[in-house]
Amino acid sequence: MTPVSCGPDEPRGTGDIVAAGARGQTTIADRVVAKIAAQAAHEALGRLPPEAARPQATVVVRPQAPDRAGPAGMPVDAARVRVHLELDYPSDIGSRCARVRRHVVERVGALVGMEVPEVAVQVERLHLAAAHAAQGRTR
Repeated sequence: MTPVSCGPDEPRGTGDIVAAGARGQTTIADRVVAKIAAQAAHEALGRLPPEAARPQATVVVRPQAPDRAGPAGMPVDAARVRVHLELDYPSDIGSRCARVRRHVVERVGALVGMEVPEVAVQVERLHLAAAHAAQGRTR
């Protein structure tokens, strides 16, 4: 067996290179991806009503088929994300949910390197804006 050199003064031979598949793989826990997705949703929403809870996310990570490989030849995992939100009302709920979907896909892809084929946004509660609450009934 040939020893692998670690010192800066020792030359590395061609036999010292370990193939990518033999070096191992980094696994990222589902809860870490969920925290990243929740933070991304919070970033996309910007300012929320003071009584609104922070966005929550649940994630299911599944490995992709072996034929779907990433840049290093390793299969890319896919994360299916469900985000729970509380929003202010009145607002354009559809565009805010679309912004959350886009931002979650971008941030999870950039930070974790996972594909996000599905982001389900569930609006748990709407908070009436203070200006409309003072006027009485909202239509």
